[in-house]
Amino acid sequence: MSKSAYKIPADGKVMACLDNSIYADSVVDYAAWASGRLDSQLICLHVLDRETAYASRADYSGSIGIDSQSELLEELVELDAQRSRLAMNQGRALLERATRRAAGAGAVRPEGLQRHGTLVETAAELEDDVRLFVIGKRGESVDFNRGHLGANLERTVRGVHRPLLVTSRKFRPVERFAIAFDGSDTTRKCVEMVCQSPLLKDIDCHLIAAGSEDGKLRGGLDWARLALESAGFAPNTVVQSGDAERVILDQIGQLDIDLLVMGAYGHSRIRHLIVGSTTTAILRSCAIPVLLLR
Repeated sequence: MSKSAYKIPADGKVMACLDNSIYADSVVDYAAWASGRLDSQLICLHVLDRETAYASRADYSGSIGIDSQSELLEELVELDAQRSRLAMNQGRALLERATRRAAGAGAVRPEGLQRHGTLVETAAELEDDVRLFVIGKRGESVDFNRGHLGANLERTVRGVHRPLLVTSRKFRPVERFAIAFDGSDTTRKCVEMVCQSPLLKDIDCHLIAAGSEDGKLRGGLDWARLALESAGFAPNTVVQSGDAERVILDQIGQLDIDLLVMGAYGHSRIRHLIVGSTTTAILRSCAIPVLLLR
């Protein structure tokens, strides 16, 4: 059975993907919130990336003597080992602080997990036991001034087959959520997943659509409203003409939405790291967390 066909385990864990960026506390807070809502154990994950080769592997024989080269290589090897130990200890300290913070926020049995490798490979390896991944919008090495998304985020969205909660910089209680809806199979799946999960139960629900409420979109919205009402929600529907990105962002502000639910769209052959044009644009601009479903 393919990964895409896997069912999300009802007893799966919430996994917070952490680094030393300014998003770390927010990731922990939203993961703790989700852990409590889902009654799922929280795992705080820190991945130590494999370090690229350093100067210790270079050949200096043409510029220094053999004895000097040997001494230099030994020093470089020891320096690399020290850097590795420091990174590991920093990661452990991060996990200890995260689990304490999560426990104080009501997370279910929070634990820390440190792995070596890449985040994408590690998340894919562990995802069979995961119900929800939580990750910051940007990592510690991203240029914030240019509004770039973290490479780990884009690769993780493409590489895992579980819901992914992309956090904003600071936590705020989730009292109102919105589903970005266009009538497609992807957004219908989003509605079904919201209906089936306890994550957003009893929270004020909104449907946001760009276009005119006629034809296919009207039928899709009627279906979505009925499905949400049957699951106990009382959805408020907003349909506005215009570009989807602008409509969604405008309505998030006007309705004071705390969390947006969207589909993680198909992959582009032209731009290898893009998630989907509307999804990517909103992730870059949106100041609230986004729950990506597929």
